[in-house]
Amino acid sequence: MGGDDVRSGGGADRPIRISAYVLVADPNFLARSLASYYDRVDRIILSYDQSAVSWTGTPLPLDDCLALVDEIDRARKCVHAPGRYARLEHDAFENETHQRQEALDAASEAADWVVQLDSDEVMASPEAFFDALVAADSAGADALDYPSRWLYARYAPGRYLEASDRWGRVAASYPGPLAVRSGTRLRHARQTDAQLYRVDMRPTNTDPWRSPSSRVDRVIAPAEAVLHFSWVRTPEFMQRKFGWSAHAEALRPPAVYRRWRWRSRHPLVAAVTSPLRSSDWYRRVSIPEPPGGPPFGVS
Repeated sequence: MGGDDVRSGGGADRPIRISAYVLVADPNFLARSLASYYDRVDRIILSYDQSAVSWTGTPLPLDDCLALVDEIDRARKCVHAPGRYARLEHDAFENETHQRQEALDAASEAADWVVQLDSDEVMASPEAFFDALVAADSAGADALDYPSRWLYARYAPGRYLEASDRWGRVAASYPGPLAVRSGTRLRHARQTDAQLYRVDMRPTNTDPWRSPSSRVDRVIAPAEAVLHFSWVRTPEFMQRKFGWSAHAEALRPPAVYRRWRWRSRHPLVAAVTSPLRSSDWYRRVSIPEPPGGPPFGVS
C-alpha cells in the first residue's frame, strides 16, 4: 500500500486497498481533512467542476483549494478529475449525487474500500476510524456508518457550539457512510442501500433522528468521532456557502443566517435555551483545533 498498512481482520490477514475521493470546493478545512487520512490511503480523487462553479452555478474558490492540496500532496497521491457538475437543468442534490458517483467510480479502481469524507470533515482519530473499517470489512458489510460530531459555530479558539440532543448530551450525525466498498452505488448524496456496519458513541443510538432501538455494531469514544466543521466559517464565507450548497433552498431565508450570527455571539444563551426549542439543540464544547492550527478562513 502507498500509506500505512491497514490489514483485513479475516483469516487471510491481507492488506486492504483503500482510496478516497474529495469534492473540491471549499478551502476552509480542506488541508486539515486531507492530512487526517492522507498517509492511510493509496489514491485520492480530486473531483471538481471544470468551470469552477457549484451545483447551483455560483463561483467556487477552486484555485485556493488546489493550491492547498498541492502543499499536502507530497507523495503525489492526488488525481485530478474535473468534470461538468453545474447542470442547471438538474436539482442541486441530483448534481451532488452525480458528482459523487463519478468520483466514487474513479476511486474504486484498484481499491477494496473508498473513504468519502467531505472537505470540512476531519478524522479526530484515524486509528479508530480505520480499525472500524477493518471490522466492517471482516463483518462482510459494504458501508461504514461512522459518527460525526456536527459543529455549528466557533466562538473562541478551541470553543464550539456543537449539535446535541435536547438535554445537551453528545449526538451522532450520519450524513451517509464515510467509507464504502468499491463499486458501491449511491442513492442520494453519500447515502446508499448497501449493508451498513454502524458505529456510535454509546452502546445505544445517539442520533436524534433515528430510532432509539437502532443497531450499534461498535462503540467509540466521542473524542474518536469525525469532526464535521459544517457551519464553522467567517460570516462572509458562510454567506457564500449558503449559495453553493445543495441545501441552498433551505438555507436561503435570511432568518437562517441571522440565527447563526446571533448564536455565534451568544453561545451560552444558545446552549441554555436548547431544551425550550423543538429542534436546533446545541451544547458548548472544547475541541482541540484541527492539526496544523486554526483553519483557513476562520478568524
